[in-house]
Amino acid sequence: MSNAPIQLAELPLQRYPATQEPTLLAFDAADQYLLTRLAEEQPAATPLLVINDNFGSLATALALQGRQVHSWGDSWMAWQALQHNLQANGLAAEAVQFFNSQQIPDQHYAQVLLRIPKSLSLLQDQLQRLRPQLQDHALLLAGSMLKHLPPTAGDLLAAQIGPYQASLAWKKARLLQCRRDPALQPAAKPLDSRYPLEGTPLTLHNHPGVFSRERLDIGTRVLLPCITADLGEARVVDLGCGNGALGLMAAWRNPQARLTFIDESWAAVASARQNFQAAFPDRTAEFIVSDGLSEATAASCDLILCNPPFHQQQVVGDRIARRLFRQSQRALVPGGRLLVVGNRHLGYHLTLQKIFRQVRQLAANPKFVVLEAGNS
Repeated sequence: MSNAPIQLAELPLQRYPATQEPTLLAFDAADQYLLTRLAEEQPAATPLLVINDNFGSLATALALQGRQVHSWGDSWMAWQALQHNLQANGLAAEAVQFFNSQQIPDQHYAQVLLRIPKSLSLLQDQLQRLRPQLQDHALLLAGSMLKHLPPTAGDLLAAQIGPYQASLAWKKARLLQCRRDPALQPAAKPLDSRYPLEGTPLTLHNHPGVFSRERLDIGTRVLLPCITADLGEARVVDLGCGNGALGLMAAWRNPQARLTFIDESWAAVASARQNFQAAFPDRTAEFIVSDGLSEATAASCDLILCNPPFHQQQVVGDRIARRLFRQSQRALVPGGRLLVVGNRHLGYHLTLQKIFRQVRQLAANPKFVVLEAGNS
């Protein structure tokens, strides 16, 4: 087993969804920096844990070296990218054992690579749950691009794991290194948040890292009044559900509606499930972690509610939104409708007009617009 760092640029690695844009790679300098620094250590006998591996590049590279690798993350699309990249590099899916964010890795690890997430609540939650799974003096290497490194990330490492050292910058990336201090006894802090769903007696509970976990975002607030109370037994999908605010409003106003909540985040779907079950203990709904409606049956939805994400990892744009719109067009029954909210500058009306026969504006404020699209 070689311990020399693999050069990620030499491997066939793809993002998920795949893209032909040459500037959008499945790895960045922080990934390469982590592998280079890890190569200075002797491999541990226990599995190596990789956390928040954006497109599975770290786990794939380490598995190619013969390392036993576990991966832990919240993103279904990152997990899917890992599967694709393992296969592209001649490795079996079993070469890396994956744990989603609602699970806890099942070993006591001596070495951990962590991509620092942009959500500090998610980072703190991961560190709190990770600490009991670390051997005494276990090495934790945390990496980020400088422009995305939260200024208090090191403080969280020190509070939960042990004193940290910051590396020199390399290609605009930085590493934070620490070892588990057995004398440290950090107190576990409840990190779930909650706030009311406006216009209802319902409460929204949010797991760490879930979109809009501190307050209802402006876009959702603009879309909520457009959800009518005349849906009957309609099959309603909250697409990219987050904490489930849109679907919960549809269920509140329509006691017979059949709800499905979909997100690529395990934490988001867990939050939506908790919120729905607390609000409607006598009703059932479907909760799916997936790439949107990619696995949905054609003509299986009457109404789709969507506040689409405008970024994937740190890349901003409408790629994911366009993908969700195309999936929605296929999943809607004839006469079905898609309700979308987005920033005005994103120009969703032009994108929707290329996919649907009919597009009209339902509501707007100076920043956001709500559009209805359908093929009737």
